[in-house]
Amino acid sequence: MDGPLLLAGDRLAELALAPLTYPEVGASLRKGPLPAGYGHLRRRAVVGHGPDALDRATEALLGWAVQRGAGVRVVASSPLVLPAVVADLRLGPGPLSLRAPVRVVDVVEGPRRRGFAYGTLPGHPEAGEESFVVSLGEDGAVTFTVRAFSRPDGAVARLSGPVGRRAQRLVAGRYLRSLGSLVRTS
Repeated sequence: MDGPLLLAGDRLAELALAPLTYPEVGASLRKGPLPAGYGHLRRRAVVGHGPDALDRATEALLGWAVQRGAGVRVVASSPLVLPAVVADLRLGPGPLSLRAPVRVVDVVEGPRRRGFAYGTLPGHPEAGEESFVVSLGEDGAVTFTVRAFSRPDGAVARLSGPVGRRAQRLVAGRYLRSLGSLVRTS
């Protein structure tokens, strides 16, 4: 699968300078409860077994392949997930696509736990954060966890009500299936 399209010019400058739209930066990666006042999401799946599966999962995760495999178009400032990278995530067809600008707020690079979190920027229909973490358990299972907190931050999200929450759960499920498939086929 090809890498993401790269942001450039005015859009890159605009997103690079934009503030995050929520104050609890990094909370999706911390242990404990997610911040109050938001909808919460947590989905997990075993995507493989052993250190090689962890490495394959990490490579797919940090190359935006999970999002692309889930049907999200990624236009990012870097082909790799790194701290402070910005991206326009796009859902839907061509010019009708919904833009969801984000910034990578943290990257986890441990021997048994790896991943990242991104936070929402102005123009995203939600305000909040989402993390994507793979971990190698003592039993050798590689688990992928998607964890998020968000609330509507635009007219589209506010009007969508519970449909927006269901859509978020649907996309999270697609992320899990995407990484599972990528780990099995690499």
